[in-house]
Amino acid sequence: MRSTRQSSNLLRLVAFFFLLSGQTSAAAAAGVADKLDKGQNLTDGQTLVSSGGGSYTLGFFSPGKSTKRYLGIWFTVSGDTVYWVANRDRPLDGKSGVLLLNDDGSQLVLLDGGSRRTVWSASFLAASAAVVQLLDSGNLVVRNGSGGDAYLWQSFDQPSDTLLPGMKMGKSLWSGQEWFITAWRSADDPSPGDYRRTLATDGLPELVLWRGGGGGGGGATKVYRTGPWNGRFFNGVPEASNYSDKFPLQVTSSAREVTYGYGSVATAGAAPLTRVVVNYTGVVERLVWDASSRAWQRFFQGPRDPCDSYARCGPFGLCDADAAATSFCGCVDGFTAASPSAWALRNTSGGCRRGVALDCAAGGGGSRTTDKFKVVRGVKLPDTRNASVDMGATAAECERRCLGNCSCVAYAAADINGGGCVIWTDDIVDVRYVDRGQDLYLRLAKSEFVETKRSLIVLVVPPVAATIAILLIAFGVWAIWCKKNHGILDNPSMGVASVNLATIKSITENFSENCLIGEGGFSTVYKGVQSDGRMVAVKRLKQSALTNKGKKDFAREVAVMAGLHHGSLLRLLAYCNEGNERILVYAYMKNKSLDNHIFGPLPRRANLHWRRRLDIIQAIAKGVAYLHEGPDGSVIHRDLKLSNILLDDELKPKIADFGTAKLFVADQSGQTLVVSQGYASPEYALRDEMTLKCDVYSFGVVLLETLSGVRNGSMQTLLPQAWRLWEQGNLMDLLDPAMARPAPDDAELLYDLERCIHIGLLCIQDMADDRPTMSEIVAMLTSRTSQMEQPKRPTLDSRAAMRPLRQSDVQGSTTTDLT
Repeated sequence: MRSTRQSSNLLRLVAFFFLLSGQTSAAAAAGVADKLDKGQNLTDGQTLVSSGGGSYTLGFFSPGKSTKRYLGIWFTVSGDTVYWVANRDRPLDGKSGVLLLNDDGSQLVLLDGGSRRTVWSASFLAASAAVVQLLDSGNLVVRNGSGGDAYLWQSFDQPSDTLLPGMKMGKSLWSGQEWFITAWRSADDPSPGDYRRTLATDGLPELVLWRGGGGGGGGATKVYRTGPWNGRFFNGVPEASNYSDKFPLQVTSSAREVTYGYGSVATAGAAPLTRVVVNYTGVVERLVWDASSRAWQRFFQGPRDPCDSYARCGPFGLCDADAAATSFCGCVDGFTAASPSAWALRNTSGGCRRGVALDCAAGGGGSRTTDKFKVVRGVKLPDTRNASVDMGATAAECERRCLGNCSCVAYAAADINGGGCVIWTDDIVDVRYVDRGQDLYLRLAKSEFVETKRSLIVLVVPPVAATIAILLIAFGVWAIWCKKNHGILDNPSMGVASVNLATIKSITENFSENCLIGEGGFSTVYKGVQSDGRMVAVKRLKQSALTNKGKKDFAREVAVMAGLHHGSLLRLLAYCNEGNERILVYAYMKNKSLDNHIFGPLPRRANLHWRRRLDIIQAIAKGVAYLHEGPDGSVIHRDLKLSNILLDDELKPKIADFGTAKLFVADQSGQTLVVSQGYASPEYALRDEMTLKCDVYSFGVVLLETLSGVRNGSMQTLLPQAWRLWEQGNLMDLLDPAMARPAPDDAELLYDLERCIHIGLLCIQDMADDRPTMSEIVAMLTSRTSQMEQPKRPTLDSRAAMRPLRQSDVQGSTTTDLT
């Protein structure tokens, strides 16, 4: 033991003297070589660059705002995208790091030249001709000599937060070694964080995201799973089939190992750069480098929506991302809520219970049963952790086996290419509807399939009659409430009149195409000309949208708008509720939406000069603040975006489209989830958590889009760019190039613009509690003396490459304007 310590100390001294003397270096020209031989070292400031295309670089770096130094590998085209870190837990305090091979070629060592301590090391079989090389796959390897594919050690076996082509996740069944990726602690700290992605090897292989507990053990919480491998892709991620030709998935399940990886197919002589990363906020992404825009494009993100939250609906629950009114949760056929009172409070984690007990008696080497199977179509299959899998069984054999086992509750095909089955004998959890999903065969009692005419009458008529009675009573109470509250919907003196259909047809020439000015998915907008010559905008709900939900949305918009009176809100003049028609009449805005001006052709964009844009931003802020703190309670708009902000004759903004608004005092019922790409806050888009701060986030995006002339969009183009320019102190580079630059001597305008961008960054912070209230925003916008905090770095910018602004980001809006 003593001789070992002496040898170790001697090694450190030798390395230290190498560093101080500068006798050797990684290469004559730093950043050119891809190898490190015995006797050479790599110091801070020097790099190894992979051969071939030079796509990868090894060297020392400091992440984000940190001054700590780490040894890592990054994409050469995107220097801040580091995918592997050696000393994740033990950073260097200064630029004294040195990487070298020890004398006998048995260790790759990272030393702190200042303290002579070993910061990180990798051990392997001693080799007299050991050489370190950064391959053109991004893999850092040690091998004996320069050739061959036999590696003594490789970085691919010790992944950080990223999976590259050629890497793998899973487990060796021979050695017990496991491969997984672990998120950074934060954007500035690459030490192992709270989230870890693994390949589940019990049941069918599937990718699982864990939070805490070391990734699946010791109290870890399962956050998200992809669904099991079905022979082509992971069952809950059907979109992978759209890019499998570019990035083929590879799952191996053998006696030797259960692993997952993927490749990158070369096109035009070069394979595209791609990575799968789990970031510190618990989001998994597949990103692909776009050389033309010099930015990472997102091909996949998970979790994607509330139904991706693991076991959201509990045992035997079924999640539907389009069913926000029921908190997205329902039960599979034959089951009802285990705790109706809990479900009424939107707590669905307790799941569902069976309505009719199964008929199964064991005996005689099998079971006697009258049970049958109900097909649940198009779903992500349940968690297979405790399921049994037989890849040699046929579908018929699966059915017989399930019926022959009184504990079996469901079965499904294990491979969509044919063959194999998976059988569940415990509660099924984490089932959701998914595009191109699989069929799940659910075991139910025979009586669940009996549907005689008499039974249908008995089962259906009473609930329907009761529902109708409840609706009639509710409508009566609502009408009385309206009368008592000044007759808001029927009293013209309040500014909202009820008009008949004949009047509407008269002013729109019977809904003539000549009067058509816009059309969306749920409504058509016409220009109406009144007898006195004044024009109005007539929004007519489409018959296809005339569902119960559509009628409720209509009633909600009338109810909200009738009680709102502010100069920055679009005025509702009248409504029509006659027969199957649902129509809203608004003030006509001939200048259309802010979207048309900010992202429109150059003359229209130039018409909104800087001072006018600042005035528009202030007016919008005041309107949203009025919604949040109005006299009749708080209202969340929920869909604030440029296309929902109209401009009047004087180019003053009017916030429009309140069909999705939420009255927090008068209405506590669940509403439809509205996620407009690029405008939705993280907590709303991913977890449907709705608060006033959701509007604040959307306002921040609106503010930055208005100043920059760049659409944020689904790829979140604008926000990382704004943050980068903020850090660099180049805020003026964010301004719309369609406008003349503010004069250098116009100090007042320059100050207001910088202050406005600062406010926008405060609004788009990840955590809702970090965002200011709208009243605080109004105060900051209207007073140059009000204090402002420093914004925190948003997730969208965490180690992601930020592309420069480009013209393709300013395409026209597809949203219908209420013009």
